[in-house]
This record gives sequence, C-alpha cells and structure tokens, in this order.
Amino acid sequence: MKIVKSLLLVSIFFLSIYVYLEFPRLNIISGYGTKNMCSCLFEANRTQELTKTTDNNFSPIDIATYEVDTINKNVTGSVYGLMKRTAVYHKGLGCQLLQKGVDTSEIAYYPVPHNYPNEAAYPYGNKEQKDTILPNIDYSNLQNAVNRAFDKEGIDSLKTRSLLVIYKDKIIAEKYISSFNKKSVILGWSMTKSVTATLLGVLEKQGKINVNDSHLFPEWESDERAHITLNGLLQMSSGLEWDENYDEMSDVTKMLFLDKDMSQMQLNKPLEFDINEHWNYSSGTTNLLSSYIRKQFKTHENYLDFPVKQLYNKLGMSSMMIETDLSGSYVGSSYGWATTRDWGKLGLLYLHHGNWNGEQILTKSWVDYVRTPCKDSNGQYGAHFWLNAGGILPDAPRDMYSMQGYQGQKVYIIPSKEMVVVRMGLTEEPDFDFNKMLKEIIAAVE
Repeated sequence: MKIVKSLLLVSIFFLSIYVYLEFPRLNIISGYGTKNMCSCLFEANRTQELTKTTDNNFSPIDIATYEVDTINKNVTGSVYGLMKRTAVYHKGLGCQLLQKGVDTSEIAYYPVPHNYPNEAAYPYGNKEQKDTILPNIDYSNLQNAVNRAFDKEGIDSLKTRSLLVIYKDKIIAEKYISSFNKKSVILGWSMTKSVTATLLGVLEKQGKINVNDSHLFPEWESDERAHITLNGLLQMSSGLEWDENYDEMSDVTKMLFLDKDMSQMQLNKPLEFDINEHWNYSSGTTNLLSSYIRKQFKTHENYLDFPVKQLYNKLGMSSMMIETDLSGSYVGSSYGWATTRDWGKLGLLYLHHGNWNGEQILTKSWVDYVRTPCKDSNGQYGAHFWLNAGGILPDAPRDMYSMQGYQGQKVYIIPSKEMVVVRMGLTEEPDFDFNKMLKEIIAAVE
C-alpha cells in the first residue's frame, strides 16, 4: 500500500510540475481544440469522433476534452479540467471563442444568405458536367497520379481528404476519402488570406481603394507607420513587428485564441524593419486588412454582406464563408470554409484573369499584381498568394501561383497549363510531396 501511495504522490508531483510549466499554453491548447471542434461539428457537420480522431488528433491538442451542447450549438473544452473555454456557433458567422464580459446571445445581424442560380453545369453553376473525353489526356495515368496522393487501406500518412483537377474548365479528376464528398466544407486555414486579397481586389475594381493608399489608420498618424501602404500590407512587407510561431505562445496564437478583436494586436505593433524592405509572414496583417475592408462601409451590415453579394454569389460559391471574431470582423487570415469545388472556383477566377462568365470581377492588373514577386521573398510570395517564380517546386511551371493553408490546403493556379489543382488534407511537406503530385498530374495532361 505504501508503494501505491508513493507512486501516486510521485505522479501528482510530476503532473503538477507539467501543469505549472504548461499552464500559459493550456489556454491556447483548450482554445484551439474547442474552436476547431465547434466549427467542425456545426459548420462542417462532422461527428465529434471524426473531429477528435482527425482534426484534433495531434500533440498537444489531443489532450483536450470536450462537452458538446447540440441544442444550443456550443462546445466547452478543457485540459485536465483546467482552462475551460467555450465556443458558440451562429449560422453565417461560424464559431467564436467566448470571453468574459462578451455576450453573443443577441447578435443583431447575420450576413445575407447565399443566392446563386443552379441551372448551369460546374463551374458556372453547380450541376454536374457532361462527360467529355479530351484527346491529350492520359486518363489512366491521371487517375493513378490522383490515387497516389491518397493513403492506401491501412495506412494513414498522406492524409489527403480531397483532390480536384480542373483543366479548361472541365473537372478531369476528382476524389474524396470515404468520410468526405463534394458537399463537404473544409477549412482552408491561411488560404483564407487569398480570399481577403480577392475582396480587396473587388474593392479596387469598384474604384474604392488603391494599393498605393497610405495613412490607413488614425492610430498610425503620429509616427512612420502612417507611410505604410496597402501594398506593404498585402505583400507582408509593412515592416511591422510580428511573431508567426505556432509552436509556443506567440503573437499569432494569442491573436487567434485570446483576442476579441483580431486586428488590434498588429495595429498596435511598432515598426521593426524599414517599410517595404523586409518580408515577414503575418496573419495579424491579414486581419488588419479585414479591419480596413470594414472601414470602407458605412454600416457593419454592409460589411458582412459584401463578400456574399460581391464574390460568393457571383461565383456560385454557395458553401464559402469566413468566420468572424467577437468584434464581428471576418477572421480573414485563417477561418475560411468551402467545399473543394468552391475552392476550385476561386482558383478559376484567377485563371481567367478575374473574369467570371463574362463579368470582370477583378481587374486583369489585380491578377497580375497578386502573382508578382515581392521584395525579399525569394520569388515565393506576391500579394497574399504564394508563387513558384523561384522554383521552390522544381517540376511545376514557374508561372504557377497558389493559395496555401496549414496542414497542406492548396489551390494551385497554373496559367500555362490552363489548370487548377485543389488538394485538401491534414499533412504538408515533407510528409506529402506536392512537387511529385503536380509533376505526375501535369504529365498526364501533356
């Protein structure tokens, strides 16, 4: 009995040390897991078990436990009973992590519903395309390339959920794992940054903004930050201090899981580098841009409606939505959801130089702008889009550019091949070889 008591005391001792050392991180662990569980359950309509064993099945997030209220659509998570966090779902706004003193029970306004005619075939509608055999495609090799992007039975290493290949507006290959299908909405994570850039492109087309605009926020007027331009923010070259580290307590983890208004942290950061001289990837910058978009509208209602009316409905992206923070602003850095096919539509908009079925949604110059390499990025980044201009994927065309998100969410736009490739999953390099995947897909079409 003494031995059992001693072992128990030792266990409690070491657990206490662990909790003491990790306590500041528990808020982030609990917050991430709770927010993700809430969104997967109520936005994506997944089961708790599927979310627990896939989206939340990695260290240290897997130590969190959850209580789910399906009636009121909220989730409360904790780590060993500590640091309880609650996330609440509101249709059209997604899930928000609650904070003391913030009441979301009486939200005054929700975005207008999606509204798009469905008579046409994809991509200009949502009906199925007619079967078409193109003579320059080796369909056997193409299907083999697609199959190799997925795990074989009994293996769980590649973790691809869906893969879509669009060529000359035709879906030439499409595959999903058993728990997903063409109607499944999937979180794009940082691909949402490219959606935010697209919304700014719509405003530019409407003549409401210019990338050379400066004096963006009154809080910056008393110092050098007044000279930061929209271009500097879009190219992640503002010079503002920011720590994008997901492995510890950092600017980005505090912003996403502790802040009520996710634009404020970057807004209040000082200059760390000369403006337009240093590239520094920053999710805070994108949420600052989301706040800037809000400033272009007289009412909050108009701001919330803007993406739906001016982008989603026009492209027939009936599943696309960006979740909001507790201040009501879109979390433009990270929380965009859509089906694989709707992510593909956004890629096609850029493939067609901003034109959608005859309507110019974006200017051609905007499309050229987002894929122009910015200074100090080694040809890897434009304006909220990733580039292959520097050949980081050596077997893919240099004109390829892409939307990219955490855990290997990708929308590749390949103008020289008239192709868009969408891959959604839970792994990225080096666990998944995107260069090989693209090489094999492109080879099957040439």
